[in-house]
Amino acid sequence: MSGDRAVEPAGTKGDARPVLGVQRLRRSFGAALAGLWWLVRREPNAQIHVGLAALAVALALWLGLSPAEWALLVTLFGLVLGLEALNTAVERLADLAMPRHHPQVRLIKDLAAGGVLVAALAAAAAGVFLFGPRLLRVLGWGAA
Repeated sequence: MSGDRAVEPAGTKGDARPVLGVQRLRRSFGAALAGLWWLVRREPNAQIHVGLAALAVALALWLGLSPAEWALLVTLFGLVLGLEALNTAVERLADLAMPRHHPQVRLIKDLAAGGVLVAALAAAAAGVFLFGPRLLRVLGWGAA
């Protein structure tokens, strides 16, 4: 069929915008960092998470965690703070979409907050396993 034209997928030679470029990456990372900065400055729960993470880092340095334990700690920090960011985004979007009270919006917001709570409790439990035995030894209450 002579009149048919092939449709090019996005990011090919017909698309003027590059799929991946330095400027685009810089803008993307800049926007993400701006969002995280806003989160830490404005959200009390995020401030608590960051404060507890800083305390855990100080404790980990003092107790000499292994590289694998550091990897777990950093992963949990990222998980909890990332979920806090998503929770905040869901809450703000829900408030924008439905400014008045609505039971479904309340449920959506509660579910998002519940996800953060599960991650934070799991991180706290991991902290007990990581730090507990070492702290007991340092305090002279554990096995030698």
